[in-house]
Amino acid sequence: MSSLFFSSSRRPLSVALRRFTLCRFSSIVTYATEEEKSRFIHPSSVVHPNAILGEGVSIGPFCTIGPFAKLGRACQLYPGSHIFGNTELGDNCILMTGAVIGDDLPGQTVVGRNNVFGHHAVIGVKCQDMKYKFGNECFLEIGDNNEIREHVSIHRSSTPSDKTVIGDNNLIMGSCHIAHDCKVGNNNILANSTLLAGHVVVEDYAHTAGGIVVHQFCRIGSYSFIGGGSVVSQDVPKYIIVSGERAELRGLNLEGLRRRGFSAVEIKSLRAAYRKIFMPTDTSSGNIEDRLSQVEQHEDLGLFPAVSSMVQSIRDSFAENRRGICKFRSWSGS
Repeated sequence: MSSLFFSSSRRPLSVALRRFTLCRFSSIVTYATEEEKSRFIHPSSVVHPNAILGEGVSIGPFCTIGPFAKLGRACQLYPGSHIFGNTELGDNCILMTGAVIGDDLPGQTVVGRNNVFGHHAVIGVKCQDMKYKFGNECFLEIGDNNEIREHVSIHRSSTPSDKTVIGDNNLIMGSCHIAHDCKVGNNNILANSTLLAGHVVVEDYAHTAGGIVVHQFCRIGSYSFIGGGSVVSQDVPKYIIVSGERAELRGLNLEGLRRRGFSAVEIKSLRAAYRKIFMPTDTSSGNIEDRLSQVEQHEDLGLFPAVSSMVQSIRDSFAENRRGICKFRSWSGS
């Protein structure tokens, strides 16, 4: 942290706003709590007196904190960052220069602990859905230990009955967009300029390469990988790689599975199941539902939880309210 902005011999402004004065014989004696002494607020910042600031909060120059904001312990605001609306930050959150969290709208933005918001990130503002009715409550929840980089935008929900949710331990790289009502799980990596339309679900440990677009209401399965520049208009099942201008299945995410600790036996069983489902050699194997059932009932493959999970992920994508899976070709390898 720059000593120019976050260390000073002057008494913090918050102390001046909250101190008690005692005048006796033309002298002024000031009192401040230990918690107030531990904070620093640069004199050029505007902090509403109703805002709740935890112990050890540091606020640099030209910041704004609204009346309904609540900051946990040791939060740090770099110069020119702002918190608006009914916004709650957990302990040890950092806002880099220009970051904006919250909006003066009904509803709430709730952020967990140990999150970093990069330069000029815009988080928890009104959605870009034409169905949103002005005055409705809208919500965003973000978990713990996320790194949300520069110029990322994450919008609140479009209806009071839903919420946009980001889980824990995600890396969301520069210029990504996460639209209204999306659900992003845990331990995902979204590379630069990943764009998620409304109501997209990203499970856990998924990885996107740069410059990808995901159609609204799609689901990205756990441990999957999306190649750079892809346009995803249907679901991506668990464990699978997709890529292409209209993304198609390209096989299993073998390297990702190895890195996440899947055993050689599990990976071998997933490869065998993938081939039976998407690369059948028997012309009498039936349609995809028939092949899914054959894998489930296989005396060996059916014993592996990972295989059962992949089969269920594929089957769920064909439910009435879902978009089906990305197209597959018989020549796809794994």
